[in-house]
Amino acid sequence: MVQIVEFRVIMPLLLEEYRVAQMYMVNKIQEQQTGGGEGVEVLINKPFENEEFGRGQYTSKIYHLQSKIPSWLSAFVSTKFMYIEEEAWNAFPKCKTVLKCPYLNRFKLTIETIHVADNGNTVNAHNLDKDALALRKVEYLDIASNVKDYWNYVIGGPEIDLTKFKSEITGRGPLAPGWQVRLLPKLKHATRL
Repeated sequence: MVQIVEFRVIMPLLLEEYRVAQMYMVNKIQEQQTGGGEGVEVLINKPFENEEFGRGQYTSKIYHLQSKIPSWLSAFVSTKFMYIEEEAWNAFPKCKTVLKCPYLNRFKLTIETIHVADNGNTVNAHNLDKDALALRKVEYLDIASNVKDYWNYVIGGPEIDLTKFKSEITGRGPLAPGWQVRLLPKLKHATRL
């Protein structure tokens, strides 16, 4: 079964600002989550170049997840199978990540990300063919929303209320309703997953 879901996440950042923030946060989270036999094990980290992405960085990683697995599942599955394999091709503004779980050999999650300088309204940013477009579902995720919905539950609510926060460094914010329309002509950045 193939599902195509395009998440449009508009960010109040320039593309280059987002690129720096993304690299910083990936490294920070890996550092915080690794230790005691768990976390991220980097197998390969090397430059690559191909026709699809151009130049970028290829990584192969294993995520050891023993303590993140619900206890009811660990009663059925050996801890040696509680990991996910990741391959990633990061050639900002395009990235591709493939996640696999060897224990569930039919499971594969492919995430293709493109960072586009717009307000989330590009119709076909991933250049999908007609069949893929017919399957695609588009979801907009508003980073400033306080609505307690499914995504808020999955990824957790923000520690900071972006509808009230103003950055002293950039002068941006607060992100009041309609911020995407007012702020983005100045910044032009959207992230598509």
